[in-house]
Amino acid sequence: MPEHTFRLNGEQVTVDAADDERLLWVLRDILGVTGPKYGCGINVCKACTSHVNGRAANPCSIPVKDLRATDEVTTIEGLPGTVGEELHPMQRAWLEQDVAQCGYCQPGQIMAAVALVRRVKEEGRQVTDEDLDGIRNICRCGTYFRIREAIRAGAEKM
Repeated sequence: MPEHTFRLNGEQVTVDAADDERLLWVLRDILGVTGPKYGCGINVCKACTSHVNGRAANPCSIPVKDLRATDEVTTIEGLPGTVGEELHPMQRAWLEQDVAQCGYCQPGQIMAAVALVRRVKEEGRQVTDEDLDGIRNICRCGTYFRIREAIRAGAEKM
């Protein structure tokens, strides 16, 4: 099998996997990283949302052959916190807003939210309702109102 090298949560990793193996399966089955969840496998539900080079991406739709050795994949496990803090501000906001019910989609929701807030801040503006409407992660429990409130609260602390 071919070898594929990329950065995962700040560490260089090399895996033996078929070129068309999806990154989600490489993360979960080969590397043991379970934060990105399998939901649909076709880039619809977004339960697997992680970051590739700082942008939200869905590993279920990325063949591992598409990654370069310099590409940085960040999962919820590698989401950086602030100095001296155990949780990222968005994770704290999730807890403070009591977002999770079943919790299955939450890692993907949080990763999408962090990517959104970073992008909006790079653009020099605040998160708008239109920005929040653009997040397409599915929550089967329907906690969308609390998710939106948590994103706004987390954005204030990022």
